[in-house]
Amino acid sequence: MDRTEPELVVADDTAAEALRLFLQLAPRTIVLSGGSTPEAFYRLLATTGYDWPGVELFFGDERCVPDDDPRSNLGMVRRALADHVPVRTYPIDGAACDADGYEGRLRERFGGARVPAFDLAIDGLGPAGHTASLFPGRPAVEETERWVVRVPEAGLEPFVPRVTLTVPALSSAAVGAFLVEGATKREMVARLLAGDDIPAARLSPARLVVIADPAAAGR
Repeated sequence: MDRTEPELVVADDTAAEALRLFLQLAPRTIVLSGGSTPEAFYRLLATTGYDWPGVELFFGDERCVPDDDPRSNLGMVRRALADHVPVRTYPIDGAACDADGYEGRLRERFGGARVPAFDLAIDGLGPAGHTASLFPGRPAVEETERWVVRVPEAGLEPFVPRVTLTVPALSSAAVGAFLVEGATKREMVARLLAGDDIPAARLSPARLVVIADPAAAGR
């Protein structure tokens, strides 16, 4: 898979910059990430007068917990965005840890296509260079056929099993946008931009934008 050259955007307010990009793109099928940085963007997004009817929200990954667990990405997305705007959500069943079920829903929705066709994927960047639940050295990173897999462990403690979209599924987005904040992410931002061998750098959407605050960007 050919590498997509990332575009770096340095912004003091990553949520506001992500909103600017979102409104410019006007996406209808959107993959959401967990985490506090995307959450701030979702809360801002919920206050906009966007044309919400018909928008579909998908999930890049989910912990294997019920949706009322504070660690649930679905719970966070509902509180920040989905409960406030008229959208259709396609949640991962975290309580059942159901990778097969989510893959089936996506394949039904996208009509047997080789890969799904997302307009926008919001991606996170973890301290180990992971994105979604694609962790270094784990089999999920190397998956090339499936769209969704279960991640039983990642060599990190403590760890809750997860369900994640794969590299091909996340790379199917027309635009992938990493939202990154803080000096602790600086090394991984540099490695992502350089195309080093970290899971996040495996993603190759048609367009890849890295929105980072000055601390994360090293500027």
